[in-house]
Amino acid sequence: MNSNQRTAKLVGVFFIVAAVTAVMGLALYDPILNGPDYLIHGAEHGNRIVLGAVMELLLVVSAIGTATTMFPILRRYNETIALWHLCFRFLEAIVITIGVVSVLSLLTLSREFVANGAADGSVFQPAGTLMLAIHDWTFMLGPLFMLGINTIMYSYIFYRTKLVPRFIPILGMTGAVSVFVCALLVMFGVIEQISTWGGILAVPVAANEMILAVWLIAKGFNENVITSLSVKKKSAMIPL
Repeated sequence: MNSNQRTAKLVGVFFIVAAVTAVMGLALYDPILNGPDYLIHGAEHGNRIVLGAVMELLLVVSAIGTATTMFPILRRYNETIALWHLCFRFLEAIVITIGVVSVLSLLTLSREFVANGAADGSVFQPAGTLMLAIHDWTFMLGPLFMLGINTIMYSYIFYRTKLVPRFIPILGMTGAVSVFVCALLVMFGVIEQISTWGGILAVPVAANEMILAVWLIAKGFNENVITSLSVKKKSAMIPL
């Protein structure tokens, strides 16, 4: 197996890890993110919340992994777009990390609330509301807004180069636009992110990532395209 195909399989694995850890992290956070008694339930399910944070940190690692492993492939076609993709993927990872910190801070607040006998919620409630708001905004900006930008960049290159079958990047660009629109609708309060419409608008980009991941693991990149891109790049570097 050559290095390009190893890279393809690694990218596919990173996409799958990102999807699984994202879903698991959100599910594990449930006691502290939902319901009016989150300040009590957070402390009661402390280990579960911490495990959710670990899942999201794995999501951060996998997001950076997709960016760094794809960069050498993408740059052969367009180094500028490849660099933009790398930078925005890192921004996505940073935003998600801020969300993790907000949840862990909320867990600390919950533990302090319970330790003080839950006597005066008016002292802890404003801080809890702020931390929840930080998580909600990062949850929108990372998995929706930044994801839309990242997806349309690599999908565009895949479409132009035919590194993978064109139906995959077409689905990717469609999903990117859909999830970007979803982000805007959530920002302006038209829909809730965790809602029927939010789920519908997120389906295309999720489907794209899973189909792309399976294809890369099973088939890899189109080796003829990679060879062609390498030859063109070398030719461009040779002075006339």
